[in-house]
Amino acid sequence: MRYIAITDIHGELKKLDSVLSQIDTRPDDVFVFMGDYIDRGPDSRGVVDRIIALGETNKCIYLIGSHEYALLHTNDEYYQFLFDNYGGPATVRSYGSFENIFKVHGDFYRNLKFYYLTDKYLFVHAGINPDYPLEEQDEVDLVYIRGKFIYSKHKLPQKIIFGHTEFDEPYIDEGKICIDLGCGKYPDAHLCALILNEDGTREFVYS
Repeated sequence: MRYIAITDIHGELKKLDSVLSQIDTRPDDVFVFMGDYIDRGPDSRGVVDRIIALGETNKCIYLIGSHEYALLHTNDEYYQFLFDNYGGPATVRSYGSFENIFKVHGDFYRNLKFYYLTDKYLFVHAGINPDYPLEEQDEVDLVYIRGKFIYSKHKLPQKIIFGHTEFDEPYIDEGKICIDLGCGKYPDAHLCALILNEDGTREFVYS
């Protein structure tokens, strides 16, 4: 069994299709989508349609990202500001109206998980606060944390696979791997998939 991690697609359906077309999918593959499907890029609705459809043929885990978190909390003035100023209008355009976002995919957004834990890996959108055990994490940290997590050691036995903070190439250290390369934020940025093989080896696939 392989885990295939993809994060921070940001409405870039063509780049998602490019990555998926390069993966020789197997029946027992587990896809872990780690959030930020929406905003910035031109086809947030198409991205969500595509990953839902993939779930009909393969096991797919869908995690929440900072942009979905803001979308779900737009009744709060702060998160409404984030949605309006960090790519949300592109999502509204792709659905035709703000109301259509929840008419079409409301159940999907409301059922996103904060993390996915296996024996070897923790998949999460942004990371964890290294000061607290996993079961005591603040959900805001799970989708928004950056430097405190990235540049410190965590205490979990699992390697943490995450996104949210973009790098020019996959960021790898002893206990974590980040695969956000700025897709949707920069025109020439690639979408990256990480294939984690059963024997412990890994492969990167780029759009």
